[in-house]
Amino acid sequence: MDCCNKSSQKKGIFSGIFYGLIPHIGCIGFIVFSILGVTAATAFFRPFLLNSYFFHILIAISFVFATISAVIFLKKNTILSFQGIKRKWKYLLTLYGTTIGINLLLFMVIFPIAANLNSGAGLGTTIIDTFGSNREFQLSESGALITLQVAIPCPGHASLIIGELKKNSGVGNVKFRFPNLFDVDYNPQKTSQGEILSLEVFNTYKATIAE
Repeated sequence: MDCCNKSSQKKGIFSGIFYGLIPHIGCIGFIVFSILGVTAATAFFRPFLLNSYFFHILIAISFVFATISAVIFLKKNTILSFQGIKRKWKYLLTLYGTTIGINLLLFMVIFPIAANLNSGAGLGTTIIDTFGSNREFQLSESGALITLQVAIPCPGHASLIIGELKKNSGVGNVKFRFPNLFDVDYNPQKTSQGEILSLEVFNTYKATIAE
């Protein structure tokens, strides 16, 4: 019996990891290929990330799949009932807990780190923002700094925003800060705040200058 419980929990963990990753397939693919410099692949994922409902749809699908998986598991063990749910609560808690945990790990840790791997942002000038906190940022020669607050649905979209910003020849380093802030180093002689805010990507994900 103990062996069966351990097997069920392992199955719940692996299923939870799979369903937790499903909503982020587009973001993960875009980040990986951006770092590798595979422009054709990033061009493939870009339209998906520009769909503002893409993330929400996949989140819903992941929990639907997790629920279907749980129902199949309970039915296979002939305990598809309230009593069966009570009996297999550890498996169900593991399944849904892992799904949520993977999402939180991606949101809070992996995506913010990955976004800055290819951003060109480095350590340098210490900046004190309006909230009184210090942050390190490398300003290029003749550079000015603005901080954009962008209405992205999750930090997985940060790499998309950074990539679009850096298409502007006047933009230098860009650094993402959780949950939706972008420190943008730009050359005022080559571009302006207005030009930066008028980028096509901001038609989908609204950007404002953070005060």
